[in-house]
Amino acid sequence: LFYLYLNLNYNMKKILIINASQAFEHSNGELNNLITRWDHAHFTPENGFELQTTIINQGYEEELEVQKFLWADVIVYHFPIWWMYVPHYLKTYLDKVLTAGHGKLYRNDGRKAENPAINYGTGGLLSGKKYFVTTTWNAPDTAFTLTNEFFEERSVDDGVLFPFHKMNKFMALKALPSFHFHDVAKNIDQEKLESFKTNYLNHLQQLMPAHL
Repeated sequence: LFYLYLNLNYNMKKILIINASQAFEHSNGELNNLITRWDHAHFTPENGFELQTTIINQGYEEELEVQKFLWADVIVYHFPIWWMYVPHYLKTYLDKVLTAGHGKLYRNDGRKAENPAINYGTGGLLSGKKYFVTTTWNAPDTAFTLTNEFFEERSVDDGVLFPFHKMNKFMALKALPSFHFHDVAKNIDQEKLESFKTNYLNHLQQLMPAHL
């Protein structure tokens, strides 16, 4: 039984949750906290997962965060979109932690002195690891899909999050499908929250099903 326990532990998938919820002005950050609680219901030892969570607004140690990136098989980012990009707490976290991770998360920018015009962004050291993103938006999904609407039929991932995905690719992380929560400010109610929960847990089950 002891050896069986060791084997099951060895096979557990390691998940790092980075919760970038942030209270600011009219936003209290509660939806991203709720999404993180949904994660905790799925990523359990019984389902075959080891889980660590960083809640950015509660503080962090840069070197410890680097070690968490190295530990994880999959990194999950949760954050709201403010003014078409990530909130400032998350940007600060990334600036500090990824800079501290030089030589551990990425070797360099990937270029060689003999031909510096090519291979930028290929110096990542996290090959084999994956990540995915959830975002919360006031904008409805139709703002991205309908002709003549604000985002000009450009998706979240190919538009606003394009540089965010490139940041992760710089470390050689591979993207898993994102999940975006839309219209969360003007038209939110309990029924919609239940729909969010069901759809998101289905998303997790498709990406990383329970495997014990």
